[in-house]
Amino acid sequence: MTAAHLDPTRRHDAVLLFDVIDGNPNGDPDAGNQPRTDDESGQGLVTDVAIKRKIRDTVSLLRGDDPRYGIFVEAGHALNTRIEAALKANPGKADEAQKWMCEHYFDIRMFGGVLSTGKGGGAGQVRGPLQLTFARSIDAILPTDHTITRVTQTRQEDIDKGERTEIGSKWTVPYGLYRAHLFYSAPRATKTGVTSDDLAALWQAITVMFDHDRAATRGEMKLCGLYVFSHPDALGVAPAAALTQRITLDRDNRDKAPRAHTDYTRTINDTDLPDGVELTKLVDLWL
Repeated sequence: MTAAHLDPTRRHDAVLLFDVIDGNPNGDPDAGNQPRTDDESGQGLVTDVAIKRKIRDTVSLLRGDDPRYGIFVEAGHALNTRIEAALKANPGKADEAQKWMCEHYFDIRMFGGVLSTGKGGGAGQVRGPLQLTFARSIDAILPTDHTITRVTQTRQEDIDKGERTEIGSKWTVPYGLYRAHLFYSAPRATKTGVTSDDLAALWQAITVMFDHDRAATRGEMKLCGLYVFSHPDALGVAPAAALTQRITLDRDNRDKAPRAHTDYTRTINDTDLPDGVELTKLVDLWL
């Protein structure tokens, strides 16, 4: 029997919790690459695009040898070239080209994609079954700009002039616990051909993506929680918000700045779930 969270014919709503210590989880190129924030509340933000990038890269590591798990949006590869290859394999049939791309690219099958560029008008658009929100920190964050130095110069002429160091900067967040929501539509998944194995790849990728996306700028990031509410059927029996709000986080000491996920109490109200809804705790560091 297929586990609830791996059943592609059921609707799923999920809560994702992760944190950062002394790092920049998602720099804003329009603001000198400082950590993204909500200007009004001061809460930190990580875009859905950044989270999807991590999932794509990790799925490629996990399933790179499987032709069904190609990645459409991939560094170093032009999108139009891949769209045109699909059209060439299915001449004059945009619908078949879409189907071909869903079969060959995990991220189109799961996230959808705009395929309307390139020669001949492209292959239209695929609306994927999985959508993510921005991740938002539970509390306001305090982005900090650190001045750093390098013992050599970028240009030879500066070395010839006797300069020995170069000044730079690095933005970090001392600590932030972030929350995002994921929503999976089974009817749309039927159209793109999502399988139980695809869902297994998705959840596995989310579970390990921070361990395979290390970078000096990101400090220490880790997954703190992944909770999947699975409905009994394709359409679902409750609004997503009625389920995701069952997971709450409260800071234990308001007089002290948080510096670890254990500075928060995580509460799960899993009693009296709507009929047929199952909760799977894939990751729960509070246990």
